[in-house]
Amino acid sequence: MAQTKDIFLKLYKPYGVLSQFMSNNEKQNRKKKFLGELQVFPDGIMPVGRLDEKSEGLLLLTTNGKWSDTINQSGIEKEYLAQLDGEITNEAITKLIQGVEIGFSGKKYITKPCRVQKQIETPELPLPNSAIRLGRHRPNSWVRITITEGKFRQVRKMTAAVGFPTLRLIRVRIGDIFLEKMKSGEVALIENSTLLINQFSTKENS
Repeated sequence: MAQTKDIFLKLYKPYGVLSQFMSNNEKQNRKKKFLGELQVFPDGIMPVGRLDEKSEGLLLLTTNGKWSDTINQSGIEKEYLAQLDGEITNEAITKLIQGVEIGFSGKKYITKPCRVQKQIETPELPLPNSAIRLGRHRPNSWVRITITEGKFRQVRKMTAAVGFPTLRLIRVRIGDIFLEKMKSGEVALIENSTLLINQFSTKENS
């Protein structure tokens, strides 16, 4: 019997949806929204990593567990757009670039150096969820942050550490896979020519 071909997908995870298909907690299952509510996915599909419930944007899905593990452990770049409470200063951006202290698993952690750029123009994105409190009467700003690690709620903790809490967070790139102009909840097939799949194939054949 021919081996079933693995599936590689990308999804624009909406705000308020957990990066999983179900929970063992029945109470949580009744109160939370899960990926399976967006559409019918193929059997055996799993999310690659996660985005927290209140973040949105690019989430990879696959039926290939080894590919998932490779991406999660490889230090591949992850790029985010973050809408911040207040007009971020150059000093705060420098601190983010160099690394800041955040809390992780009850301990203090210094983030690795990363790339941060202030967005002069508002990015073209789907309208924010109505539950996001953007503070219409307060100034806010956008930054583009690229990291190679992924601690729980890391970007939010980083911007809060320099005095500019994140209001809205969208992941727009993982490696060379981009969110592009996808709509919230939309799913698209990842072409087999992507760098991430090539990296996986190279490691498997080496």
